[in-house]
Amino acid sequence: MDPFTHGLVGAAASQSAADKDKLRPAAFTGFVAAMLADLDIFIDIPSNPLFNIELHRQFTHSLVFIPVGALIATGLLWFFMRKYLSVKELYIYSLLAYATSGLLDAFTSYGTQLLWPFLETRFAWNVISVVDPIVTLGLALFVGLSIWKRRKPMVWAAWIWLIFFLSFGWIQQERGKSAAKELAQQRGHQIEEIVVKPTIGNQRLWRASYIYDDRIYTDAIRTGIFSGITIYEGESKPRVLVERDFSEYEGTTLYNDLKRFKRLSENFLVRHPEKPEIIGDARYSMLPTTMVPLWGVEVDTTDTDRHLPFLYFRDASDDVREPFKDMLLGR
Repeated sequence: MDPFTHGLVGAAASQSAADKDKLRPAAFTGFVAAMLADLDIFIDIPSNPLFNIELHRQFTHSLVFIPVGALIATGLLWFFMRKYLSVKELYIYSLLAYATSGLLDAFTSYGTQLLWPFLETRFAWNVISVVDPIVTLGLALFVGLSIWKRRKPMVWAAWIWLIFFLSFGWIQQERGKSAAKELAQQRGHQIEEIVVKPTIGNQRLWRASYIYDDRIYTDAIRTGIFSGITIYEGESKPRVLVERDFSEYEGTTLYNDLKRFKRLSENFLVRHPEKPEIIGDARYSMLPTTMVPLWGVEVDTTDTDRHLPFLYFRDASDDVREPFKDMLLGR
């Protein structure tokens, strides 16, 4: 999730264990502690662009790191909070808040290594967008009221709000997945792998990507509440198979970086339709019906010992915004 939403959930987590007279300092502690895990975005090796991508949502978000993260938060906040909370209270509130970071991110996409260092599996339940203004506004309202009025029922209201949208997202995702499987069946495709993710800021319009016969298909699926399911059929492209397409470069930095990017992308690799030197992650795009990746790596076979640059392809032009709004609104 975005840092602000992390902070709000962390504040609610800390307030859950606080007495009425400690709701305000608990909220401040939780708000700060819950955002600390995402400081991993500043750990970078400029000469190795994929390092930061691999590290994000790794050890700082793992379950075993929660006590350490809470200890760091306690140390950082003690000077500011020593008049309001004991060390024990500060650590407990930090612990509860920090524990929400990895778990909340696992409900979004991209993947979170909750079981690092025992498993490198990235858990991505894909039930809510990384940025969802409706969820954030509700949390801000209830947490804000709990701070202003010092009313603990508002804390429980914040949890009910969050749990409702996580549950609603799971139901919507299952509806979208069923529709995608039915569409594939109509096409005569036997799905090998499928990923259904919410598009930015909502739980109504989903991007469904699946693999069949070494080809990746993507479609937009609108899961209306009262209007049923609407499918916007999208594009398809051949899947890039690193071991086959780049076998002659095995052992080089180029090849190893492609293998790393393959793991990060769950093997949903395609060439950018307009830039064939770009290998992109087919699970993400600004428009859910296209195969223009949101990010990818640039391959230069004339320099195989250089780490691959990691590039973003964000496009918020009218050509993208208008079709997206039409699909989102069912027009």
